[in-house]
Amino acid sequence: MASRFLRSVSLVLLLGCAGGAPAPTPAPVVQTPAPTSVPAVADAAAIDAGAQANPWPYQTPVVVRGANGMVVSDNAVASNVGRDVLASGGNAADAAVATAFALAVAYPTAGNIGGGGFAVTRMRGELRALDFRETAPAAATRDMYLDANGKPKADARDGIKSVGVPGSVAGLWELHRTLGSKKKTWKDLLAPAIKLAREGFVVDDAFLSTLEVGAKRLEKHPVSAALFLPGGAPPAKGSTFKNPELATVLERIEKGPSGFYEGPTAAALVKQMKEEGGLITLADLKKYQAKWRKPVEFTYRGHKIASMPPPSSGGVTLAMIAHILEGYEINKLGFQSPEQLHVVFEAMRRAYAARNAKLGDPDFVKMPLAELLSEGWAKEQRATIVPDRATPSSEIVAAPASASGPHTTHFSVVDSAGDAVSLTTTINWWYGSGVTVKGGGFVLNNEMDDFASVPGTANGFGLVQGEANAIAPGKRMLSSMAPTIVTGPDGKVLLVAGGAGGPTIITAVWQELSNMVDFGLDVGAAVSAPRFHMQHLPDEVIFEKDGLAPATSKRLEAMGYTLKERGHLADAPAIGRAGGEWIGAAEPRRLGGLAAAP
Repeated sequence: MASRFLRSVSLVLLLGCAGGAPAPTPAPVVQTPAPTSVPAVADAAAIDAGAQANPWPYQTPVVVRGANGMVVSDNAVASNVGRDVLASGGNAADAAVATAFALAVAYPTAGNIGGGGFAVTRMRGELRALDFRETAPAAATRDMYLDANGKPKADARDGIKSVGVPGSVAGLWELHRTLGSKKKTWKDLLAPAIKLAREGFVVDDAFLSTLEVGAKRLEKHPVSAALFLPGGAPPAKGSTFKNPELATVLERIEKGPSGFYEGPTAAALVKQMKEEGGLITLADLKKYQAKWRKPVEFTYRGHKIASMPPPSSGGVTLAMIAHILEGYEINKLGFQSPEQLHVVFEAMRRAYAARNAKLGDPDFVKMPLAELLSEGWAKEQRATIVPDRATPSSEIVAAPASASGPHTTHFSVVDSAGDAVSLTTTINWWYGSGVTVKGGGFVLNNEMDDFASVPGTANGFGLVQGEANAIAPGKRMLSSMAPTIVTGPDGKVLLVAGGAGGPTIITAVWQELSNMVDFGLDVGAAVSAPRFHMQHLPDEVIFEKDGLAPATSKRLEAMGYTLKERGHLADAPAIGRAGGEWIGAAEPRRLGGLAAAP
């Protein structure tokens, strides 16, 4: 049986995970250490042979192998639900829908029916991108979160006014309707989540860790407190957490998305909006539509990459980083050496500067995508990179930025036919707005903070937002989600990846891709390797604790970089391929994730 990753989780940037007793395993899965271990943390030995970082805590990755498919998510219960769908004849889309609904029950800190997300799929050889991002209510206005002095109010981040129109149910229906197999009905795919909500799952350390961080938000709202903090405290470890009201909501959805966007569930949501001063109306809910879009497609060293287009910035920014770095033989610079990290940071800096200035909802903003994705643009950027000096961000003209919040969750699925789904979903912050729908048992998002409440000022995650992402009725807020599928030179899927962690999603996915393509790491080592992040503004590089040796830090600081240590960066489980086997790598930085093979 596939086992869980049970490492300590940092509560700085990344987020805990709900878990529970795994479903019965139809066949044993062999779990082995990855054949390619994580390279030693860069220590700039040529400069200072005595300078060593502390041991890297994820040095020996653990992976799950399987020939007939794989599911990897941030929650063991949900991974096993998806695995069982594959084992009983479902395809990757079927398993993705079932996994997503299971996450809505067992992983309420980010799994949801009250939020939205994106998916990139490769089914029967065709690439697609599905946008089910939340939208601003019709009553939203550009300056709705400004006080009398023009300063931002907390309403954008906390409580009922921060909620965007949810897109998850519409998106999962569209994924099922368009790409699901004939072997699994919509009702079949909802059944595990309904059972899980009604009968419950075991409260473990992973679930409790999310409540430890989310408690202060949840206790502000009586309905949330009653559900998640009964008697004023989290449920006891080993007890069973049940959510019968959510089970009822999911049973209504069995007839299709109208069971959520109309009828009793919609009425309950809108009633609460009216009572607490929210903006979403029945018309907003009924009007919501998920949208199929053309994926961002680009190549990197003979590999084809497909990722999410706007209103997610993920795919375009990944492509810009890749195009800049393809002009360097970074594999010859040394894995995470000062020289290699320098060009990577500079590519990230320039890509984020362009992202921040140019990207937004394509239905509202005209974007120069052809220019940003061109070799000419990448060549211009490379010409401004000085070999031994960091470029101050003040020297790169750009508008400010926006991104999705850190409490997001990503999962990947591949099936026996080699078809793949990469899906990222979010409610933004830990437990979203903190508001649970009365009688509904599900938490609502606080995605309105991903808009530029005040263009030119930082949002809740330190990102300064631009005019292209200003609030408008019906508009989709810019995101950093980056569900991604990489195809090798042989035309077969090589990597299915994505992540959680706001703006660090893009850089984490990029590093996993580069770790495999440039340095030959297998997926377990690629996921486990130290991560770094540079996003133009603020002008600093974030690195993971124990992920950078002192001598390397000194060299980078001498180049002009400001370095800041964090607990860990992003949460990016992935699936890779080696020959005829799929290799699943859960996120070792997160408590409770699981890779599971049928």
